[in-house]
Amino acid sequence: MTYLKTSIFALFFCMTALSGGAEERRILVLGDSLTKGYGLDPEDAYPSLLQEKIKESGLDDWTVMNGGVSGDTTAGGLRRINWLLRKEVDILIVALGGNDGLRGIDPSETEKNLQGIIDAARKKCPDLKIIIAGMQMPDNLGKDYVKRFREAFPKVAEENDLPMIPFLLEGVGGNPDLNQPDFVHPNEAGQKIIAETVWKVLGPIVGES
Repeated sequence: MTYLKTSIFALFFCMTALSGGAEERRILVLGDSLTKGYGLDPEDAYPSLLQEKIKESGLDDWTVMNGGVSGDTTAGGLRRINWLLRKEVDILIVALGGNDGLRGIDPSETEKNLQGIIDAARKKCPDLKIIIAGMQMPDNLGKDYVKRFREAFPKVAEENDLPMIPFLLEGVGGNPDLNQPDFVHPNEAGQKIIAETVWKVLGPIVGES
């Protein structure tokens, strides 16, 4: 009987240890074709590379979800956010806006949509941590538009007291060696640099959570 009790206790202890392991925590990257990894295998897109960095850091309880949709705008992200947050998310990276700029959408509309995404996300997940990724447009779209567009992202981040990735494509945009032949979408090497850029901001937040 003593042996049986000991065995049952041992089994209970093991099951408790397993079930008591760190609960899965989620990072959602809300983005467009840059996030989706257009033209590349899914494992070469920067969200997958972020997952590798997390594992290398020994943070196995974190899962990165790729919420990239090719062609998406901030308005599209606003429409999708509630659906994507059906499961609780701990960190949200908002990496949208590039297609807003390419379509000439007024930066004030981009600001409004970004704020809408933030408000909807906080309503669904009150404890959610949000990171804003900045975007920039080439000078051929006009200096005034380029300036207003660039300033929209830090403005939203500052007004909401959010950490920010200054420019998602830092060191990648405009470099033919880091982009595919369309000169818009990063290649494998470019995606690795994006992952490093994002990790500079994301890494400390994950480590402290």
